[in-house]
Amino acid sequence: MKNAAALIKPYFHENRYPVLAGLLSLVIVDILQLFIPRVIKWAVDDLTVFAIDTRQLLIYALYMIGIAVCISIFRYTWRRCLLGTSRRIEEGLRNRLFSHLQCLSAAYFDQAKTGDLMAHATNDIQQIRMATGMGMVALNDAVVLGLAAIGFMAYINVRLTAFVLIPMPLIVFGTRFFSKQMHRRYQAVQASFSDLTEVIRERFAGIRIIKAHHRQRQSSAVVEAASRQYIDKNIRLVKIIGAFFPMMLLFSNLSLVIVLYLGGRQTILMTITPGDFVAFISYLGLLTWPMMALGWVSNLIQRGRASLDRIERILQTEPQIKDRENARPIEAPRGKIVFENVSFSYPGGSAKDKGAVLHGIDIDVEAGAVLGIVGPPGSGKSTLLSLIPRLYDTRQGRILLDGHDIRDVKIRSLRSHISFIPQEPFLFAGTIRENITFDSPAVSQLQLEQAARDAAVYDTVMGFSDGFETVVGEKGVILSGGQKQRIALARCLLQNSVILILDDPISQVDLATGRTIIATLRRMAGRKTIIIASHRLSAVRHAEAIITLDRGRIIESGTHRQLMQTDGYYARTFRLQEMEEGLNAT
Repeated sequence: MKNAAALIKPYFHENRYPVLAGLLSLVIVDILQLFIPRVIKWAVDDLTVFAIDTRQLLIYALYMIGIAVCISIFRYTWRRCLLGTSRRIEEGLRNRLFSHLQCLSAAYFDQAKTGDLMAHATNDIQQIRMATGMGMVALNDAVVLGLAAIGFMAYINVRLTAFVLIPMPLIVFGTRFFSKQMHRRYQAVQASFSDLTEVIRERFAGIRIIKAHHRQRQSSAVVEAASRQYIDKNIRLVKIIGAFFPMMLLFSNLSLVIVLYLGGRQTILMTITPGDFVAFISYLGLLTWPMMALGWVSNLIQRGRASLDRIERILQTEPQIKDRENARPIEAPRGKIVFENVSFSYPGGSAKDKGAVLHGIDIDVEAGAVLGIVGPPGSGKSTLLSLIPRLYDTRQGRILLDGHDIRDVKIRSLRSHISFIPQEPFLFAGTIRENITFDSPAVSQLQLEQAARDAAVYDTVMGFSDGFETVVGEKGVILSGGQKQRIALARCLLQNSVILILDDPISQVDLATGRTIIATLRRMAGRKTIIIASHRLSAVRHAEAIITLDRGRIIESGTHRQLMQTDGYYARTFRLQEMEEGLNAT
């Protein structure tokens, strides 16, 4: 993309002084390195004609020590400035990418693969860092140090320099070829390592199932196969790395052979001095890295540019759900929600398609009322709930909050007035306190405990040795499904929003706990607008209105008493569940 490079320009502008200081220091280091062979030449020439004493040797040694100290200081400076800037670019891009991803709509993540996004946030940004850091260093060394070394060699003897440079293009093209191969095989190693990690993680996560079904041998075989593949990929990488360095050494030694033969003859014939001969060999050693850098830098820049294009492609992705130009915040809403002929289908189809999830939904929920939503699995309950906080937008019709189309309300303002618990509660790998409060220091201990009591999880938390400081592990692994659901409910209740949206809030708890939670929600009626979707109908029986969804349409609506008289889906399901609960109670 043409504008991809514009992504990193602000970071270079922000760090322009460190970059300039780093480049200047790098040039100084390259120049200082060129003086060391000159000092060696002086010493060797003086030794050859026996025109030097111990004091003069000490002076030459002090020259070299002084140059080495200066090189160390300026090398530290350029590494600190240039590589430090590349790290800041890496940090800035990663933060920007993550912030942008958080702004994208839920529909984007329905199609994007988590592994791909992780690769963008790690490998791609790492390639950009390498291009802006070591790429700049390699380019500078290839130009400044390479040309300067050739210039000093030509100053000693032009003809010898011409012969010595014959193998150098082999180093350039060899480096380009091998670096491409190494990158490709390194990517394969990384992919294989990811597969191996996932295989092992999955086996550890499912160790109880594996042991229960006595599948240890088969599980070990899967891990061994993934491990073998990882080793094979590494061996292929080792082969190319193992061939690269000997090959570069061979090309360098070819130049050295030329110097020894032709340069040695010229030294014997006194065309050049012994000091020039030794200095020439030293310059040849300095020239090897710039030749390698010349082949390496093009690959670095190409990979960095490709990664930059991929990051730019994501950053150019516009969220499907965003604030309209005339959107305004809504202050202190009462909580009246109205659906007017709402139809919805997921991206890839229209509301008129057979695959549409919701059709012509009309609902009127008064402020402070409780609405119950029931229906068979796949009937559209969760989708309907996700439309209220605008996780998705309607395809037809509109949803009103206190008479305002929610698309005319700023998203941040709308969601700040809604507490939402999804069907599958998610816990972070922190403590119970952090999961309930989102690690907010503004929440007092009293508020935390009250939210836990309202969610019927306080006694459970207090039963742990560390109480609210108990670490729940990845996705709440140490907790049961019901405990995770109640902690997620406590998080929802703590927000104290005027609108409460609950997707199957008691599906994983026992009957007694479910009754406690429902009693808590009933006490909130009148103060909050509560919308509950549930497969357990006892959760909605006391709602002012209940609707039944089937294949995205409302097939019946009314109060519990009215629906029980129709002998429809609600009545049949309620009687069946009532019998099951009675049997469980006995």
